Formats: sequence, C-alpha cells, structure tokens
Amino acid sequence: MALTSFDLKARDGRARCGVISTPRGEIRTPAFMPVGTAATVKGMMPESVRETGADILLGNTYHLMLRPGAERVARLGGLHRFMNWERPILTDSGGFQVMSLSSLRKLTEEGVTFRSHVDGSKHMLSPERSMEIQRLLGSDIVMAFDECPALPADRRRLEESMRLSMRWAQRSRDAFGDRPGHMLFGIQQGGLEEDLRAESAEALRAIGFDGYAIGGLAVGEGQEAMFGCLDFAPGQLPEDKPRYLMGVGKPDDIVGAVKRGVDMMDCVLPSRSGRTGQAWTRRGQVNIKNARHADDPRPLDETCTCPACRSYSRAYLHHVYRAGEMIAGMLLTWHNLHYYQELMQSMREAIAKGRFAAFEAEFHARRADGDILPL
Repeated sequence: MALTSFDLKARDGRARCGVISTPRGEIRTPAFMPVGTAATVKGMMPESVRETGADILLGNTYHLMLRPGAERVARLGGLHRFMNWERPILTDSGGFQVMSLSSLRKLTEEGVTFRSHVDGSKHMLSPERSMEIQRLLGSDIVMAFDECPALPADRRRLEESMRLSMRWAQRSRDAFGDRPGHMLFGIQQGGLEEDLRAESAEALRAIGFDGYAIGGLAVGEGQEAMFGCLDFAPGQLPEDKPRYLMGVGKPDDIVGAVKRGVDMMDCVLPSRSGRTGQAWTRRGQVNIKNARHADDPRPLDETCTCPACRSYSRAYLHHVYRAGEMIAGMLLTWHNLHYYQELMQSMREAIAKGRFAAFEAEFHARRADGDILPL
C-alpha cells in the first residue's frame, strides 16, 4: 500500500467525504486544520487540540524560519517532536505572509527578498528555500511556494502573478524531489477569473501534485464573490486528489465551501476569536464581553460537551474575560475548536448518509434563531 493516499468514501452533490492516509495517521475529510502558527495553537495544549477532534495542524513556514529557525527545529528532532504533536502537520509555504509584507519585500523571478518583522534581518524565500525549510521542519503535507496577490487586482496583475506562481510550482516540485510518506500540494491562483483559474489548474495538473489548494481567496473579496469562484474552481482540479481552500473561515464559509467540493480548510478564527471574547456556537456568535452575560448561570451552549460548556457558566466566562485572566482565552478557544470539529464531523456524517442538503438547511435555520434569550 502507498505510504500516502486519498480515499473518497462518499459524495452528496458536490460535497465529498473521505480519508487522507499518512504514516502519522489518518485525516478525515472534510477536515478543519487548527492553525499552530509558531508551533503552538495559542492557548491550547496539543493533547487538548487532539481531544477536540483535530486530525492535523497547520504550521507556518515564514514564522518558524524566523523564530526559532528551521535548522534549529531539525536539530531538535523536527517540528512534531518539538511541539509534541505526533499526528500530521501541514506547513504553508510562507508565500502569503511574505506577500503581506509589501513595504518590506522585493519580488523577482527568483523569489522574494524581505526584512523580518521580528528584528529587521534580511532573508530570501524562493521555491527551493521554501521546500528546504519545510523538509527541515519535517511536515507531512508541504505547500508549493506561490505569490498571492491581494484582491481586488486588475486582470493583468492577476495573470502575471498566476503565471509566476505556476513557474514557481514547477520549481517547488523539482526541489521537493522524491519523499515517500510526504505529500506536496500545488496552489491554484487566478483571482476570481474562471479562465485564469482553469489555466492555473491545467498547469498544476501537468506538473502533478499529491493534492491541490485553492489559493488567493478569503483576502477581502467577500463571501458572495468567494462562493462565486468556488462554484467552478474545485471542479477544475483533479477529482481523485484532496482539495484545500486556504485561510477559510467562518462556520458558514466552511459549510458553503464543503457544499462546493472542498475537502480541507484552515483558519486562525476559532483561536483568535477565543482570545478576544468571541464564542462560535450552533446559534451563531456570542460576545462574552457583553454585560447581559454577567449574571447568567447557563453554559455557552447546553448541548456542547467541551470543558467550557460542561463546567463553567457564561457569568464566569464573562468575569474572567473582563478580569483579563488567561483562562478566559483558553476556555473560549477550546470551545471554538470543539465546535468547529463538531461541525466537520456533522458534515462528514451528513455526506455519508446523503443528507447534506437537510444538514445545511438545519445549520442555517438554527443560526437564524440567534443566541438564547437573556435571563
């Protein structure tokens, strides 16, 4: 049997569920990957992240190359040992972070020269260097190095950027080489333009990857435009490989993406929201900072089995958040990650049973009801 594989188990409309098999364990799809930017999911122990149902984490090439350094991580036994997470890890290529440093970077055919946001030191990221860093980190799923232009952008800029990314995709593939047990994903670009996305997909297919990401979305274009692109982009990619929508998103973004044929997603939202007093529930978003929660002995969500809902009241969460206590961010992050993984499991079950449309209707109806009434 191959060391890595993707097995599609069921389809319901364009929604799919399956399993990505790696030497470090199986990843059930649709999958949500919590973001462990600097080798940690903020506010969480790795074993707690696993308890929420996460099969895979995302690490960040740009941040890890700057601090503590990829060579250091390699000397210390690789990223899995370093952060005490023995299950699969996907690392992004660093391209998105570097592109967001527009005032600190210089872009050429070779790659990107930039100054560190940490200490101002000068660095070069190219497809070859990105592959080397991700090899040193030891990640299971490696992302090709690409350029991600901010939207809106004019068509000429999108064309030039996409074609540069496709040349970099070939260089990434060449530099990745033959690494049994590890997967390399190519990244489709082309903004919101169907023909540019098709050209990008064709170039990636010709190179050949273990999985395919849809890049360049969730960068300010809005949900309607993103869904418009997802109405055609996933179908341009190979049917028998995982499809990964990068940087998405809110729960309704995720449900809409899965409906349109996406298998994997990642986003900082559940952990970042937790640290800023926001909880995601079946009924939508709850702002624990609001005074209405100060005397409320009820849990965030009476049906949720996470520690925050099992053992603590809204009143307590409101108090510790207002008091600036660390436990507030920890409990809210745990709840949010638990909710996100519960959402993924519900979608996997709905697809397997051929009832995704019913699931989607229930999901939106419950959110439309809004939060429980104040006491």
